[in-house]
Amino acid sequence: MHYRIEAADSHAHLYGVTLTIAQPTAGQRVSLPVWIAGSYMVREFAKQITGIRARQGQRAVSVQQLDKATWTIDCEADTPLTLHYQVHAHDDSVRTAWLTAQRGFFNGTSLCLQVEDKAEVPHYLELVADSFHPQGTTPKRAWQVATGLKPVKTDRQGFGTYVAADYDELVDCPVEMGTFWSASFQAGGIEHRFVVAGATPTFDGERLVRDAQKICETAIRFWHGHKRSATPHKHYVFMLNAVANGYGGLEHRNSTALICNRADLPQINDSKSTDAKPSDGYTTLLGLISHEYFHTWNVKRLRPAEFARYDYTQENYTELLWFFEGFTSYYDDLLLRRAGLIDDAQYLKLLNKTINQVLQTPGRAVHSVAQSSFEAWTKYYRQDANSPNLTVSYYTKGALVALCLDLTLRQHGVKNHSVSLDDVMRALWARCCTGQHTGPMTEADVLAVLQELTSRSWASEFKAWVHGTRDLPLEKLLAAHGVKVQHDPAQLAQRLGLRVAQDHSLQIKTVLLSSAAHKAGFAPGDEWLGVEVTGKGATSPTSAWHLKKLDDLQLYAGTAKKVTALISRDRQLLRLSLVLPDAKTNGTWRLTIDNAKLLSRWLGL
Repeated sequence: MHYRIEAADSHAHLYGVTLTIAQPTAGQRVSLPVWIAGSYMVREFAKQITGIRARQGQRAVSVQQLDKATWTIDCEADTPLTLHYQVHAHDDSVRTAWLTAQRGFFNGTSLCLQVEDKAEVPHYLELVADSFHPQGTTPKRAWQVATGLKPVKTDRQGFGTYVAADYDELVDCPVEMGTFWSASFQAGGIEHRFVVAGATPTFDGERLVRDAQKICETAIRFWHGHKRSATPHKHYVFMLNAVANGYGGLEHRNSTALICNRADLPQINDSKSTDAKPSDGYTTLLGLISHEYFHTWNVKRLRPAEFARYDYTQENYTELLWFFEGFTSYYDDLLLRRAGLIDDAQYLKLLNKTINQVLQTPGRAVHSVAQSSFEAWTKYYRQDANSPNLTVSYYTKGALVALCLDLTLRQHGVKNHSVSLDDVMRALWARCCTGQHTGPMTEADVLAVLQELTSRSWASEFKAWVHGTRDLPLEKLLAAHGVKVQHDPAQLAQRLGLRVAQDHSLQIKTVLLSSAAHKAGFAPGDEWLGVEVTGKGATSPTSAWHLKKLDDLQLYAGTAKKVTALISRDRQLLRLSLVLPDAKTNGTWRLTIDNAKLLSRWLGL
């Protein structure tokens, strides 16, 4: 398979693709994936393809579309077949493709048709340099290429030909192109490259690379100790796109594509000391880097048995995303602490946020993390106004399952807390990813490893924590490890059971089940115009006030226990009787250090 990729029209955001199949079958079929591994939603990438044409030698052959993403070619067997088509690329995310005169990026799942019965052969990708260089571009500002693919014949800027062992590898190595910032570093004896598109001139690249190196060293040490040669990748590429407003990442076998707010990048003038605490935004970026790098092991190699072979034509279901995403979410911030990039208080602040996110989601009482994992395709990735009432995030609750498991293991009675979740993860790696084992894992493997390490069954915990919907025993476990839970009053929106947008008017986005707003009859899409206050809270027998933001309610309601909410719904004006909840309703957690010595045994560097 040979894919020739060109910029057909940068201003129209069009890639040109020429696919040459050396030995096609008669009536060869080709298809484009409907989803990309790591992002569990059918995205219909084929909708961006236009104008598929086919030739064998000088003869044009017909192309017939069979379904939304599959075509059959009326060709002869064993005579080289060439397909030409274009792909529109204007999705500035990590999941698809992007092309302008300033930057190019793509995943193979968006550009590269899969050839039926040919997925196992080598796949070549050629990036045509001249098509991506605007006229008048000087060599100094010429575009560069970054990718995890193996180069075959490339120029100094990275344009030319790359090879993948098979189709899976081809589409698991995204490509970044442009005039990006670039630097390299060593971690665990492995070459790592970090490229950043869209950075400002004050971007502190040295600090980013220094901190990324600490994260990578810590992760490699976590999985392999001093056996650095056992790492599953021999080189790695971070591809970060800095934008005005955005956040996200997608893991790949030896690379990751990231997006962050431009303002969250470290700045040269942020601090005079390299030991200064990172800003909240930069800490979030470091956590994202840590999360995606940890996936190099946990989901790209150690992976659900259902993902042993991807089916790109439809959903691939598994109940294990709570492990692969949730446990990765537990370790991303924990490894920042172990790397010395944040302190204990900062770590607890991040954990605190995760706990409150779960506790403020009514869906946790009706949807287990195993169910949430299985239904990610329709619930987590297709959220609407009612999603918080229907499901719980396998990222956040999965992280809390990992926390409970880790803290319970450390209490197991083994001296010096020598058994921890770290031991479970490494034992799973040894069980599923070494020797003849290629990575597929089941829940039974996790339970078997826990039994081996502790000589007892953990089935009851998994039934309650993974397959059940009761709240996790967080407070008791945290207290046993030096963390005190303070119960603070919730913010007004949470007490009312609302999620709102406040931009010139007060718009209701979500109404949480069993809340004061739910009982009053609020609905998503309502515009909350004002309130009427009667009795003690009123300046006259009845006073009416216009609300511009939610906090106005506390000002105008005064000591009243009940108000009438004035609502606009589909241009109808409604009056809803709203009982104002007590300040302690739906309180939030605040974690504080109670015993630093106990805490250090858990978070210990």
